[in-house]
Order: sequence, then C-alpha cells, then structure tokens
Amino acid sequence: MDDHLKIVEKWVHLYGDILYNWAFHKTNSKEIAEDLVQETFIIALKKINQFENRSSPKTWLIAILNNKIIDHHRANYSTKFTSIEKNGITLTNTMFDNENFWLNELDEKIWNENDKSSVERVESKLKECISDLPEKWNLAISYKYFSNQKTEVICQELGITTSNYWQIIHRAKLLLKKCVESK
Repeated sequence: MDDHLKIVEKWVHLYGDILYNWAFHKTNSKEIAEDLVQETFIIALKKINQFENRSSPKTWLIAILNNKIIDHHRANYSTKFTSIEKNGITLTNTMFDNENFWLNELDEKIWNENDKSSVERVESKLKECISDLPEKWNLAISYKYFSNQKTEVICQELGITTSNYWQIIHRAKLLLKKCVESK
C-alpha cells in the first residue's frame, strides 16, 4: 500500500494543477473543483490496481475526474419538482412517473386557452429551431426528448461516444435556448 500511496502522491504533484484547472473550467467553482480533484485522487488510490498502464496516468485521472464532474452535475442540477399551483389546481410530483411523464392525462382545467396558444407558439418555434440544428444534434435531441431512447441506444444509433453525446445534447440545448429566445 505504501508504494501505491507514493505513486498517487507523485501524480498529485504532476497532475494536480491540470486536474484542478479542468474541474474549475467545468464547474466554475474553486471549492467544487478542489473537492472533485480530491475525490479523483482518492478513487485513484483505491483503484490503482486496476490501472493497467494502457494509457498515461494523466489520461486515467482525467477520465476519473470527468466521471466525478458528470456525477456532480447530475446530482446538483437535476430538477427537484415538488408542487406548483396553476389555475387553482395543484400539480405535485406524485402526478408523474420516475421518468417525469404524466401518470394520468393532463386535466383540461389546468390550461386555459391563452396558455394553450402560448404553448403552441413556443412549440412551433421550438420545432423550427430543432429543424435548424445540425443533423446529428437534431437526432440526438429528438431521440432523447421525443422518443425517450436510452443514452446507449442513441449513441449506438448515431455512432458516437457517450461523452460526445452529452456534449452534443448540451450544445444543442444552448442553441435551442438562444434560437427560441430570438424568435
């Protein structure tokens, strides 16, 4: 174990700043970046026997860090919906399944005619913006949000890696936001 600890200590000195800069770039938070890098080295120490020298230690550590960053974003930026009131009707998270689909048909009383036309206008703009996306981006968004395909299936269908998929989804959402706001 002492040999493993010495190896990881060496990696901390060699790659600590690089990992921190990457984590800070991805999180925009000094504290979170420091925590994620620390967790990366802890995992590296625990799993050092699994490191097979097929890549450089830096590449292996960055892969661990990227997974920690993804886990951080998933845990901290997922929507935490509890309830909302609309037109005298309270919507709660119990009205949705685990994948955020309605358990029952939406009660017509919830939406008034003005809401429906506003939703239809936004929906129309969104469809127009989606059609303007590059083909792979359009397909990735459509498969994920309209066909509810699993990430693995979408990646296989589009012939892309998981990290490339998440990058495409992120960039497509940014473009869609900008496009809808401009229209």
